[in-house]
Amino acid sequence: MEPVRYVDLLNQRYQLQGFPPYEWTINEPGALTPLTKPLEECRVSMLTSGGVSHCSMPAWDAKARNDFRLDTIDPASEGPDFQVSDSYYDTTDATLDVNTVFPIDRLRELADQGMIGSVAPRLWSGFMGRIYKRTHVTEVAAPALADELAADDVDLVLLVPA
Repeated sequence: MEPVRYVDLLNQRYQLQGFPPYEWTINEPGALTPLTKPLEECRVSMLTSGGVSHCSMPAWDAKARNDFRLDTIDPASEGPDFQVSDSYYDTTDATLDVNTVFPIDRLRELADQGMIGSVAPRLWSGFMGRIYKRTHVTEVAAPALADELAADDVDLVLLVPA
């Protein structure tokens, strides 16, 4: 049996839709930066790419491409306050319990139990959908998010992909 050449098949599929050949990202290993203080003293934020938005905000475009929108989310928000819009994964469970892709309740529990120092004043949802402009992410969007995290004195950010 021949192995499935997933990358080739995916590339062919997207070219049939009119996209140019995909340029796969090659990431170089980065240095691990250890925490400078104990976890129980750290302020923690979170970012999901799962199409989660607060009901007061417009829903995400479920078929988004190169959507660099980044929403802030109040950490006091509750499960019913959210909507989930994404066509790249089955959102059934996320719609029933947002914690499957945005574990906001678990994060608050960690703070209440003293496992982390505190929850940051802003949590995040963004980088949703297909992003083909990776240079924009690495040179503009991610550094801008890093600046916002620094402004909130965040020590640690949890990245929760969908």
